Amino acid sequence: MPAALPAPDAGPHDLSIGELAAATGVSRDALRFYEARGLIRARRRGNGYRAYPPEVVELVHYMRTAQQLGFTLAEIGEGMTQVWQQPDTDTAVTALLREKLAAIDARIASLQATRDALATRLGMPCPLATA
Repeated sequence: MPAALPAPDAGPHDLSIGELAAATGVSRDALRFYEARGLIRARRRGNGYRAYPPEVVELVHYMRTAQQLGFTLAEIGEGMTQVWQQPDTDTAVTALLREKLAAIDARIASLQATRDALATRLGMPCPLATA
């Protein structure tokens, strides 16, 4: 689902920032931050207030879930663009998850190697001497 595109006026079913915050459990400040990063877009009401299309609720839930899975906001922004350009979004999301899992596995292996090196040095007379 693509991010909401800006429109000249808000629609009758659009949500205020407060309503969007309540529907998603995300603070108004976080929503403004997402908007500043280009992750979501608000339309403007006649009074200049933000108005979000209802589908932005699902988009914010997607972003929060992705953050909980370890994706950065930059990765989320890039990933959303990649996903929406694909005819099969489920396959595209699965590919992103596999890539993230591979990166985490590589990081775990690197940390394990570092841990092993530290553990080996604990038994040395001078742990910082060349091994």
